[in-house]
Amino acid sequence: MGGVTSPNSMDAARLAVRALVTGGVRQVVLAPGSRSAPMSYALAEAEAAGLLRLHVRIDERVAGFTALGLALGSDGPAAVLTTSGTAVGNLLPAVMEANHAAVALLVLSADRPEELRGTGANQTTLQLDLFGEHVRFAADVGAGTDPTAAIGTALSAAQGRLPGTPAGPVQLNLAFRDPLTPALDGSDWEQPQYRTPAELGAGSGPAEGNEDWLSAANAAAAPPAAVRTGAQRRTVVIAGHAAGPSAEYFARSLGLPLLAEPSSNARFGPNAVGPYRLLLGHFGADSAEPIDRVVVFGRPTLSRPVAALLARTDIERALYLPRPAAWFEPGRRTELVLTAWDDLLEFAGQGPTGWLESWRIAALGAEAALEEVLAGPGPSAGVPPLTGLHVARAVWKQTQGNLVLGSSNPIRDVDLAGRPRPKSVQVFANRGLAGIDGTISTGTGIALAGGVPTRILLGDLTFLHDAGALLLGTGEAEPDLQLVVLNDGGGGIFSTLEHGVLAGRTDYAAAVERLFGTPHTADLAALAAGYGVTHRSISTTAELTAALAEPVRGRSLLEVRADRSGLRVLHENLARVVTLKVAPILPRN
Repeated sequence: MGGVTSPNSMDAARLAVRALVTGGVRQVVLAPGSRSAPMSYALAEAEAAGLLRLHVRIDERVAGFTALGLALGSDGPAAVLTTSGTAVGNLLPAVMEANHAAVALLVLSADRPEELRGTGANQTTLQLDLFGEHVRFAADVGAGTDPTAAIGTALSAAQGRLPGTPAGPVQLNLAFRDPLTPALDGSDWEQPQYRTPAELGAGSGPAEGNEDWLSAANAAAAPPAAVRTGAQRRTVVIAGHAAGPSAEYFARSLGLPLLAEPSSNARFGPNAVGPYRLLLGHFGADSAEPIDRVVVFGRPTLSRPVAALLARTDIERALYLPRPAAWFEPGRRTELVLTAWDDLLEFAGQGPTGWLESWRIAALGAEAALEEVLAGPGPSAGVPPLTGLHVARAVWKQTQGNLVLGSSNPIRDVDLAGRPRPKSVQVFANRGLAGIDGTISTGTGIALAGGVPTRILLGDLTFLHDAGALLLGTGEAEPDLQLVVLNDGGGGIFSTLEHGVLAGRTDYAAAVERLFGTPHTADLAALAAGYGVTHRSISTTAELTAALAEPVRGRSLLEVRADRSGLRVLHENLARVVTLKVAPILPRN
């Protein structure tokens, strides 16, 4: 490039940006700082040339999760740039999530040059390998060094092109010496010419062999003959997070019930059973039609009934793993691991006559129980109070475009109350580590990535944890993003677990509420107003239905006030009513 052998900071930064653009990076999030200034200027030049989109956030944790969302929403690599010091450490939560969810997130951490490290220089610490085993690749690019080769390797690692390695986050620690700005006298090194992935040809797309074996167009194909003549077995198909549409096709081809989590993106079709969590106990070892085999797609994370099913040693279980998975370590799971589709077909067999129908009948009974419980009278004139199940049912039914589900209760409420629907909504969730941090940031990135209206269902604590993500700098792109916040004044999920029992004892009640309920009186309306976000209070099902029917434009917050004190009783009552409705209609020994 112009005879440059030892590039200065701006030279190196422009080379780095050229390598990023050439490698297919189109979305970059910047958390501003001094040491990262050369990269900031080079990125601004590339954005001005129409080669990428640059998003600016003042909070590094928000920046990291926004980049994560941009990668998820675009299905391509996204980068986040920070200055040195604690700024880099704030990216750890997003990097951890990207690791376990196999997301191509590039961390560009600016650093002091080698001669300043270990001298007490301002904002200088050990940055290389800061993320340890959570990144697929990490490299220290010295000041005055061409970063092109390191970025090429990093992009290959991030997109899963290295043999036997899933996609995931990478770190490039880029050192820069003063001066950190373009030449102030108007003279400057010739800017590099950029080439797009299309101009480069092969090698800039996703890793070979990492695509889903089944395209959406194949989903309606007739079952192949080899499937129709298989052995008959009472098998269920569990679709965990990121299972994809192949799980639905597999279950439908073999006539098997499909138990699909919301973020599996397989919760659709005629074989999908919505309230499966409430039904697993009715197909246990003592029933007339017990489950004898389980096939797992993706990564189930939501419910204890499914975890208990997968822990059983009296039934045969298989995990379909056609390619390396970030969350999987060989020898750690007890299922039979199958990598070939034909082997999976042979293992599962075809559902015997009446097997799928039994699940469908049971699902109808469970849905009737849900309707009965949700329509139950409330304290005021018989009007039922809104609960997480009411909200989840409505949001799942009415959302178009993208749907992001917050961890804790919201995604579990959708799993319980969300009826299988046509595949017209793309569902996202940070289930890599299932943290509540970064949910608004992730949703913002998803919405910005493709310009698709996006709705996030989340709890009040999840909202408060990432409220800083509502801050958009003047001139920054505003996504079409709606937050549906179930505000029950704290955390409700623990009341449905063992802690809820202790909460009923006078010697533990106060401690459980303080330590697990984490009550608060935060004013979400005032908080939204401070960030320039439209706020609306929702108190009835009719108001919620009407609000969800409106187009998602700009940023808005629907706050649904609820009372979590009756949450445990609600779920116990639901289980009781399901048993009353389902048990009489299923075959018994």
